[in-house]
Amino acid sequence: MTQTHTVSPSNLLREAGLAYFIVAFVARLPFAMMVVGVLTVAVSARGSLSLGGLTSAAVGIGTACFGPLLGAAADRFGQRFVLLLLAIANATMLVVFTVVVYGDASDPFVLLAAFGIGATAPQVAPMSRSRLVTIISERMPETVRARTISGTMAYESAADETVFVFGPFIVGVLASGIAPWAPLVGAAALTVLFVGAFALHPSGRYISRERDTDGRAPSRVSELLRPDLLVVVVGILGVGIFFGTMLTSLTSFMADRGAPEQAGLLYGVMGVGSAILALGVAWLPPRFSLRARWLVFAGTLLLGSLLLGFVDTTIGMTAALAIMGIGIGPTLVTQYSFGAARSPRGRSATVMTMLGSGVILGQSLGAAVTGEIAESIGTSAALMLPMVAAAITFATGILNWFLSHGRPRSR
Repeated sequence: MTQTHTVSPSNLLREAGLAYFIVAFVARLPFAMMVVGVLTVAVSARGSLSLGGLTSAAVGIGTACFGPLLGAAADRFGQRFVLLLLAIANATMLVVFTVVVYGDASDPFVLLAAFGIGATAPQVAPMSRSRLVTIISERMPETVRARTISGTMAYESAADETVFVFGPFIVGVLASGIAPWAPLVGAAALTVLFVGAFALHPSGRYISRERDTDGRAPSRVSELLRPDLLVVVVGILGVGIFFGTMLTSLTSFMADRGAPEQAGLLYGVMGVGSAILALGVAWLPPRFSLRARWLVFAGTLLLGSLLLGFVDTTIGMTAALAIMGIGIGPTLVTQYSFGAARSPRGRSATVMTMLGSGVILGQSLGAAVTGEIAESIGTSAALMLPMVAAAITFATGILNWFLSHGRPRSR
């Protein structure tokens, strides 16, 4: 087990290394490309939008079912071993899905292959958060840990936002410039190269010193089911549902105006603003507590989503998206900060993958349900779903206020 040593707060970049942040950023791209890439290939190969939505949902369900288990394995055996296996398995499943969807296999086999993609997805973002939080918690003075973790969560969330904006864009470029199957093959190549590099980075050997020599955690598994932690999981699931419902209903909104290809550009208004505001969370004063931030920023998100019931022009939609961008990024940062603070001892990767799985599950299910509603009922009904997702996020913020009793409990 790797031994620790004390470093100053300013040395986080040097401790992890610049190469770490570059590799960890690029290694997120395959994960961001999977859901949209699977949808694109399924619709192209099978000519069914409904099947495309179901395959996206299958990816999310696979991630939700196995993500936390993979996080627990990483806590137990170290990230390197787990991520190397996942890099190979996930790249294989991406290729298998491509072959199956273009072949003569029935739809259930297509869904099973999509589930396999989600089940083997290397969740680089949660693993990265776990590595950095462990370094901060064990190698930095206690007086600066809270602020450093907040800044780290801000960067990580901004990186996620950026990747989830560029991921679909890359899928579109490869699908239109080469072929619909190209995004999945490209994601498979990126997975082998960059997830493999992320696994082989020296920080991948590190196992929390809270674990004993056999890798066992001092905390019980039941501690993962504490109400103050579960409320964060449900809250971040609401954020994931919002992502999925907003992008899909926005696509329907723009399709009604004859320009569905512009949905990604408008969505970028929210994504870019969200990423910028997420980075700004690190500079908020400590007296603006985490539980208050959740309520304020989730309330802003809810306010912006309520405007969707009144917009009927592209300009009005852009304004609503800009307001929602103010709320969504800081809310996500705050939820991850609560997750880091409330992680049972020795189970940081497990908690981070629970949260990461919540985002992707919510996104996948939200997109699938919204697509069906937009197609069968209409855009107006579809635009109601982001409001519901924002309401879930805000309601869990209220519940978290009463569960917090002040500042989140530190590990």
